[in-house]
Amino acid sequence: MTSQLSAAVGTPVPGTVPLLRSITVQRPAMSEHGLLDYITRDDSLVWSRHGEGTIGFGQVARFESTGPERFALAHAWWDAVSDAAQVSDPLDLPGTGLIAFGAFAFSFSSTYSSRLIVPRIVVGRNETCSWITYTVADPETELSAEAAEAELADLLEDYSPEHELGEGLDRLVAGQISEQEYKDSVRKGVAVIESGAATKLVLARDAVAELASPIAVAQVLRQLVLRYDDCWTYSVDGLIGATPEMLVRVRGEIAEARVLAGTLDRATAPSGDSRYAHRMLIEDEKQRHEHQLAIDSLTEQLGPLSSGMDAPDEPFVLQLPNVWHLASDVKASLAARADGSVPSVLDLAEVFHPTAAVCGTPTKEAGRILRELEGMDRGPYAGPVGWIDTRGNGEFGIALRGGVIESPTSVRLYAGCGVVAASDPVAELAESWAKMRPMREALGI
Repeated sequence: MTSQLSAAVGTPVPGTVPLLRSITVQRPAMSEHGLLDYITRDDSLVWSRHGEGTIGFGQVARFESTGPERFALAHAWWDAVSDAAQVSDPLDLPGTGLIAFGAFAFSFSSTYSSRLIVPRIVVGRNETCSWITYTVADPETELSAEAAEAELADLLEDYSPEHELGEGLDRLVAGQISEQEYKDSVRKGVAVIESGAATKLVLARDAVAELASPIAVAQVLRQLVLRYDDCWTYSVDGLIGATPEMLVRVRGEIAEARVLAGTLDRATAPSGDSRYAHRMLIEDEKQRHEHQLAIDSLTEQLGPLSSGMDAPDEPFVLQLPNVWHLASDVKASLAARADGSVPSVLDLAEVFHPTAAVCGTPTKEAGRILRELEGMDRGPYAGPVGWIDTRGNGEFGIALRGGVIESPTSVRLYAGCGVVAASDPVAELAESWAKMRPMREALGI
């Protein structure tokens, strides 16, 4: 493992585990806008929901890997970094102290490099307090609250410009998969399901936003925060979006997940029908079947790792500005391992990914079929995105409702839909467009 670690570490000193020093200090309460006031730079690392979360600035260490061992290598690297670091964290809360933001490829066969990034400065907020964490690799750098606040002030003053909207020059073009090719893939997926090879397949497609001027990432993120407050807005190294689905959150010995499967476009809903979403989701056999497959997959994986679990018998309807979803929140007490520790958020992210909600059922076979049917590399789309601290706490959502910045004026958007035997290709295509709507709106397209 040592040789693999040495090859994977890129900064600050190639070939070694960085020796970091970190200090966390409580700050005065934030304004009513919460973290929104700090989303001002295009190069920030962001994890935010309901005004809480973390914003990262700069980079003091970075890890990248590809292939089937990407999670294990990331975990080993992070453990080594955490063990070597000098951390002063009197708050001792999830997300305080030394943390890393992460984004992982959906598939082991992807060319996308999974990554962990340790920021130089982190501003955080939870339900009880706000804080700043300052991390340095240079042993001569002053490590103090005053130095951290001064550097943060300079960063916030140098805010990124906004993108001019409404000029009519921005456009959305076909990606690796055209609309017709996607409908053909859905038809083939239905045929595979009818053959008995799978019960459900989640087929994805892409589209490319071509902009007349450079994308204003911070502006897009602020739009997502304001429009999709019930989602987790994320930005990690060019991967941006606002996901409604929590793969796993770990706080001490408690793990939680939000499972979504079953979607209804709000744009096509009749006006004045207050029970429309309930009738079309809760009472619809296809939607309930698709959702139950996702729940069963998660609880089956979580069961051996837990000493107790709360999985609701009935889902609820999650209302977002663009769609309704069938949703279920699952909570579990993690079982201690032989050494007395409990699984970290990265441990669980590796176990849970990919979920049936973004891959299919049975998951392993569905993944193999997707590599044949989709005809594209998903990159980090539908992979885990979030953060981890040195105690194993963290949050990893599923990278949905987002895109990958491929150039200053190009963003690749992704969306996927659950396909079962009763699926209609035209309806699934329409659903994929509905799921791209958050990014299209935030980009002004």
